[in-house]
Amino acid sequence: MGAYYDSGTLAVRVSLVSPWWSPKLRPKMWPGLKSPGAGMNLGIFPKDQVPHIKTATNRIHIKGGRVVNDDQSVEADVYIEEGVVKGVGKDILVPGGARIIDARGKLVIPGGIDPNTHFEIESNGVTSVDDFYKGTKAALVGGTTLTIDCVLPEKDESLAEAYEKWRQKADGKVVSDYSLHVAVTWWGEKVKDDMALLAKEKGVNSFLVFLAYKDKYQLSDSELYEFFTHCRELGVLAMVHAENGDLVAEMTKKMLGMGIRGPEGHVLSRPEELESEAAQRAIAIANRVNCPIYITRVMSTSAGDVIAAARKRGNVVYGEPTAAGLGTDGSHCWDKNWKVAAAHVTDPPLRPDPSTPDHLMDLLANGDLQIVGSDNRTFSTNQKAVGKDDFSKIPCGVNGVEDRMSVIWERGVVSGKMDENRFVAVTSTNAAKIFNMYPKKGRIAEGSDADVIIWDPEAARTISARTHHQAVDFNVFEGLTCRGVPLYTICQGKVVCEDSGSVVHVTQGAGSWVPRDRRCDHVFKRIHAREKLRVPKPVEREPYDGTVADAEPEEPLKVAQPSKLTMEEVTTSTGARDLHKSGFTLAGEQVDDNVPRRTGQRITKPPGGSSSIIF
Repeated sequence: MGAYYDSGTLAVRVSLVSPWWSPKLRPKMWPGLKSPGAGMNLGIFPKDQVPHIKTATNRIHIKGGRVVNDDQSVEADVYIEEGVVKGVGKDILVPGGARIIDARGKLVIPGGIDPNTHFEIESNGVTSVDDFYKGTKAALVGGTTLTIDCVLPEKDESLAEAYEKWRQKADGKVVSDYSLHVAVTWWGEKVKDDMALLAKEKGVNSFLVFLAYKDKYQLSDSELYEFFTHCRELGVLAMVHAENGDLVAEMTKKMLGMGIRGPEGHVLSRPEELESEAAQRAIAIANRVNCPIYITRVMSTSAGDVIAAARKRGNVVYGEPTAAGLGTDGSHCWDKNWKVAAAHVTDPPLRPDPSTPDHLMDLLANGDLQIVGSDNRTFSTNQKAVGKDDFSKIPCGVNGVEDRMSVIWERGVVSGKMDENRFVAVTSTNAAKIFNMYPKKGRIAEGSDADVIIWDPEAARTISARTHHQAVDFNVFEGLTCRGVPLYTICQGKVVCEDSGSVVHVTQGAGSWVPRDRRCDHVFKRIHAREKLRVPKPVEREPYDGTVADAEPEEPLKVAQPSKLTMEEVTTSTGARDLHKSGFTLAGEQVDDNVPRRTGQRITKPPGGSSSIIF
């Protein structure tokens, strides 16, 4: 029996009766390490040499809790062994030696899935402070056991090469399971080939495009049409960042020209109609090619309503609001303290309308929006300060990966907008279904991966940058008290967080890459059915057997010339122009254009006749 303690650079293992400390194995595995005494072993070693040993701690018995899935809640025990849920029920047989966790009065829920993170991302010459180690560690503390990050290739860079770079950055650092989307930042045959390679061989089933970032990542409508067509053919999910990049660029110039250079200029340059217009356009184009679409970072009421309306029409479209968009608003960008204002700069921006979070939560609770992401992109104050004199240079992004689940519980469940089952759906299960990981992920059932959270619905915590586990020096939820706290986080069948995150047992690089198959039934079933119905077919009719006119060669289009009339012929007895005889043309040319005009004329009988009626 043993446990890890993570100090940040070294890992310590304390083990009781631990077979891997036998005199025969120890010199081969870690030369120089010694056991401090019989029956108890202490090992201190670099993180990249931490052993993965199968011991009794890989067996966990969760007793007396209420197991909550997206479709039902039941009082049941859960038995975990070797990273897999082996049993769920009241009378399950559990081998001796398993660790027992008392969950009476608590909820046992699937580990959270955050579908939108950006660890180690570069923006305006700086790199986000939450790397894959710090970011995934904070995620575990908050109850999220799997994150889906986004590969962001530079323009003209190979998507496949960028993917390999991201894997190299992540694999040695992640402490939880993770997967990847890949952004399509330019278009061409090479991109199409790379997409096919990644989808068929590398386990990537989602690709992101931008309608924003003019002259950098933005695709044109014709390129978007080709992208959607290729996604449908590959059986992968098309994701869209929806903002009208052309108009954002123009509005940015306008704000700077008006002398508005602070963080408020970021919000003013990206009004919400530019988000909703782009969302509507993307949905329309995707629908034309029968491609499922996922709108990421839904930040405004109008964009949320566009998605809701499209779903009611039967479009296969999914919407993802963010934790920040549901937990706070953009009024902070007008704060007198530049640090506070800049910390809230993200894109699409947080909306200043204070009713926006409630409206988005209503859409989420009612099924019009499906998943909550964090869009975690964290830059410290001095990094944000590269845009201190120009809001367009402030690195965009806010925190959220650690606080996402507690914020949604507080704003959604405690407020009465959603129940515990819907909470599980929007924080875990729906993501597992849409990105084709269900039921291994997103569900507590026999055979599912042992990613489990013991959730205390009554416990409360107050969010603060002073106590959070992320590297960023500001928290956009600062001071928010949330009821609903993860007491235990179990990832890969191991207890990695205890006592509401005050005790953390993680090993850098111990996380696993999760490949995802394409052609997800949950997403594509309706698409496949509609493809059969949407095939254009000619109308069957009797052939025409009548006479056919002799077609004459088409003559060049002749432009009517003004008639050659004298001034006497085009004027009335009063000297006014007679419009019926003036040779009027659409070009505006008149026969009397060369006649000097009188300084004033009184029209007594206008065209159409005189009238004494007063209007």
